[in-house]
Amino acid sequence: MSRIGKKIITIPENVTFEMNGPQISVKGPKGELSLNTHRKISVKKTDNILAVERHDDSKLSKSLHGLTRMLIANMITGVTDGYEKKLELKGVGFKASLEGNKLNMSLGFSHPVEVQAPDGINFQVQKNTITVSGIDKQMVGQVAANIRAFKKPEPYKGKGIRYVGELIIKKAGKAAKAAGA
Repeated sequence: MSRIGKKIITIPENVTFEMNGPQISVKGPKGELSLNTHRKISVKKTDNILAVERHDDSKLSKSLHGLTRMLIANMITGVTDGYEKKLELKGVGFKASLEGNKLNMSLGFSHPVEVQAPDGINFQVQKNTITVSGIDKQMVGQVAANIRAFKKPEPYKGKGIRYVGELIIKKAGKAAKAAGA
């Protein structure tokens, strides 16, 4: 039995949970999310408690059991609290600004880099910190990863876009030439 899959999910009072066959939808104060479950997984609701169960012990069912439980739990957390990822710009001349829902960044290229916010994603910029927030955990992480991919931190000086708190292991530069040679 999956340790994660067998845990129950408690639905908060301000969240509505609906099942229509394999379609699950969750509504909360921040928005609405939906998920299609696999046919080998079933979700049982009693009062405000959810239990995810699998129909058999096949390898596919076992792998989907914990995944489905976490996806539903993440949906409930997303519609109540939301998710956010913070990125910081390190480097001389690196800056970011916001125009409506479009993020403009100067990253040392010959042109500015523009990122349009997808539906359900919000950007905030404070000094050299970009905050990506939304209710869908996967989408927030993917948009943050796409922004980071424009200029990954390089290993010599650490310049680039990194997650807040990310540790960049720096390499030693070239050693000075031997004095006697």
